[in-house]
Amino acid sequence: MNTFYFVIQQTMFFAIPLLIVAIGGMYAERSGVINIALEGIMVMGAFTGIFFINIFQSSLSGQMLLLLAILVSGVTGGVFSLLHAFAAINMKADQTISGTALNMFAPAFAIFVARMIQGVQQIQFTDTFHISKVPVLGDIPIIGDLFFQNCYVTTYVGILIFIIATIVINNTRFGLRLRACGEHPGAADSVGVNVTKIRYAGTVISGILAGIGGLVFVIPTSTNFNGSVAGYGFLALAVLIFGQWRSGKIFFAAFFFGIMKTLASAYSAIPLLKDLPIPKDVYKMIPYIATLIILAFLSKNSQAPKAEGIPYDKGSR
Repeated sequence: MNTFYFVIQQTMFFAIPLLIVAIGGMYAERSGVINIALEGIMVMGAFTGIFFINIFQSSLSGQMLLLLAILVSGVTGGVFSLLHAFAAINMKADQTISGTALNMFAPAFAIFVARMIQGVQQIQFTDTFHISKVPVLGDIPIIGDLFFQNCYVTTYVGILIFIIATIVINNTRFGLRLRACGEHPGAADSVGVNVTKIRYAGTVISGILAGIGGLVFVIPTSTNFNGSVAGYGFLALAVLIFGQWRSGKIFFAAFFFGIMKTLASAYSAIPLLKDLPIPKDVYKMIPYIATLIILAFLSKNSQAPKAEGIPYDKGSR
C-alpha cells in the first residue's frame, strides 16, 4: 500500500505541470493560434520564478515565497508569449516557425543571463516548500495519505487553475468567443467579435499558464534550474492532442502521462519494476514511446479547431 501512495504522490508532481501547460495550450489553439512555444515559455517562467526564489529566500520563506514566485512566472510567461502573438497575429508569420524560434531563444537567454549575474548557469534554491502533512486533511483515511501528505501547494494551485480555466472556456461569453475564433473567425467577426483581441487574449493566457507550469515542474523535482524543463513543453503538446483540445479529456491525459513519467523516473523505488531485468534507459523512454503510440492512433480522429494556425485576414471573409 505504501508503494501505491508513493506512485500517486509522484504522479501528482509530474501530472500537475502537464495539466497547467496543456490547458494553456488549449486556450491559444482554441482561439486559432498554434502555440509550439510552450517549451520556451516554460523555461522563461521557471527561470524568473526560481531566480526570484533565489534572491528572496533569505528574507521570505514558506508558501508565501512560492506563491509570489508563481505570480512572477505567470507574468513572465504572459509577456514572453506576446512575441509569439505579435508574429502570429499581426505579422501573420508561420506559427510553427515563430514558436520554434522562441523555444530556441529561451534556454540560451536563461543560461546567458544566469552566467552574467552569478557566474554559473545553475540557479540554486532551497526547497522549503515541501508539506509533509496538511493539518486535518492529512488525517483523512486513504485520501489524506494520497493527496495531503508529502505534497506541495503547487498541486492545489494547479487543480484550482484547471477548474477556473474549464469554467471560463466552457461557461462564459469570453470562452464562447474564443472557441468561435478558432472554429470560424469570419463568422465571429461578422457578429462584432474582435478576432485579433480574442486571439491575443488566448495566446497571453496560454503564456501565463505555461510560465506557471515551468515553475511548478521544477519545484518538486529539483533544487536548481539549469535552463531546461526536460522537454515538458512538448510533452504538454502531446497531452493537448491526446485530450482532443477539450479540458476534461486533457485532465485525464495529463495524469496518464504523469503515471508514465513516474514509472520512468521512480522505477527504482517500485519493487515490482526494480526487480525486472530491464535496463534503466528503457524506463526513461516510456513517456516518449507512449506519446508516439498514442498520437499514431489518435491522429486520424483529431478534433483540432478548424481555423487553428490560419492567420485571419479580415478582408478575405
